[in-house]
Amino acid sequence: MATAGLRKEQATDIASVMAEIGRRARAAARPLATASAERKHAALVAMASAIEASVDAILAANALDMAAGEKAELKDSFLDRLKLTPERIRAMAAGIREIAELKDPVGEVIAEWERPNGLHIERVRTPLGVIGVIYESRPNVTADAGALCLKAGNAVILRGGSDSANSSAAIHACLVEGLRAAGLPEDAIQLVPTTDRAAVGEMLAGLSGNLDVIVPRGGRSLVERVQNDARVPVFAHLEGIVHVYVDVSAKLDLAVEVAVNSKMRRVGICGAAETLLVDRKVAGTHLVPILDALAKAGCAIRGSDDVRRLYPGADKATEQDWVTEYLAPIISAKLVDGVGGAIDHIEHYSSHHTDAIVAEDAAAVERFFNEIDSAILLHNASTQFADGGEFGMGAEIGIATGRMHARGPVGVEQLTSFKYRVRGSGQVRP
Repeated sequence: MATAGLRKEQATDIASVMAEIGRRARAAARPLATASAERKHAALVAMASAIEASVDAILAANALDMAAGEKAELKDSFLDRLKLTPERIRAMAAGIREIAELKDPVGEVIAEWERPNGLHIERVRTPLGVIGVIYESRPNVTADAGALCLKAGNAVILRGGSDSANSSAAIHACLVEGLRAAGLPEDAIQLVPTTDRAAVGEMLAGLSGNLDVIVPRGGRSLVERVQNDARVPVFAHLEGIVHVYVDVSAKLDLAVEVAVNSKMRRVGICGAAETLLVDRKVAGTHLVPILDALAKAGCAIRGSDDVRRLYPGADKATEQDWVTEYLAPIISAKLVDGVGGAIDHIEHYSSHHTDAIVAEDAAAVERFFNEIDSAILLHNASTQFADGGEFGMGAEIGIATGRMHARGPVGVEQLTSFKYRVRGSGQVRP
C-alpha cells in the first residue's frame, strides 16, 4: 500500500509540474507572437554564441550520456545519434545562425485579393502557439527545435529522452542564455525536468489546452504512442523506408556514388537508404558494381532470389526486409521491371518518407516524380539530402509524412498557421 501511495504522489507531482510548464509556455507565447524580427534574431545569435562558448561543457555532459548509453548497450545507431563532437556542436551553432538569417515568417502576407464588393482580404502567417517536442537520442534536436520554434514565434516545451538528458540540459542552458540576452521570456523554451514517462502522458493530453501541436522524434514505439494517444495534432513519421531506384538509363558511376552515399554516409538517420531497386535490363552491368561498392564500404547485402543469382554473396531477403528500417549498414536489393516495377514496389512498401531515382531518361524521372506519393523525391542525388538544413531551412524540427498541414522537412514556415485580415469601408451583407 505504501508503494502504491508513493507512485500516486509522484504521478500527482509530475502532473502539477507539467501543468505549470504548460501555463508558463502559454504565457510566454503571447509576447513571443508579437516579438520583433530583430529581437528574435538577436536571441538566436546569442544562443549560437553561447553554444560555441560552451563546447567543453556540452562535451562533458555528452560524455556522461555516452557512458550510460554504452553501459546500457544501446544500438550503434542510437549511440551515433547521441554522440556529440566539437564539429557537431559547431554545426549546431551554425544551424542556429542560419535560422537567424532566414526571413521572419510571422506577419508575412501569403496571398491577398479584392472582392467585387470592395473588401480587401489578406491571408497572413501567424505562430502556431505552443509546440511540444518529444525526442530520443539526438541532443541536437534541443537546439534545432528551440531555434526553429522561436523564429516562428512559438513557445516550445522540449522533452528529451533519458539517454540524452545531460547533453540536452547543457544545450538548453545556452538557449535560455540567448533568450535572456535579447530580453525575451525565458519560458519561451522549456526543457521538461524529468525523464519519467508520465510527463509524456501529460503532454499527449495537451496540458489543459496549453499545447497546440506535438512533434515526436524517435523510434517507432515512441511515434506510434504519440500518434495513438495524443489529443492534439501531431507532425510525425513512423520510419524511413527509403528506396534508391537505378533506371535502365542510369550512368553506372553516378549510380554507384549515389547508392553508396545514400546508404553509408550515416546509416542511423531517417534519410538513409534501406532498399536498392535496379532495373532488370541493366542487372548485368549495374547490379554487381553497386553491390560490390556497398560491400566494400562495409554494408551487408540482403537480396531477392534473382539478385542472389548474380551476386551470391548476398543473404536471402525475406518479406520483412522490404518493410524494415535497418538504421544499420544493411541494405536489401531487388530487381524490378523498369520504372513501373519500381513504382509498384515503392508504393507497396514505402513509408512515404524519401525515395530517389538515378536516371538520364527525363520521361522516367517525371513518371517517378508524378506517381510516387512520398514527402521527398530526388533525382540523381543522395537520399541523405532529406534534411531541412540541406533544403536551406537552417534546420528542421522533423520530417512529416502525413498529408495535412506540414509535409517533408518541418522548418520555420511549417511551424506557422495563418489568419485572414479583411479590410472594408462599411460593407454589410444584404
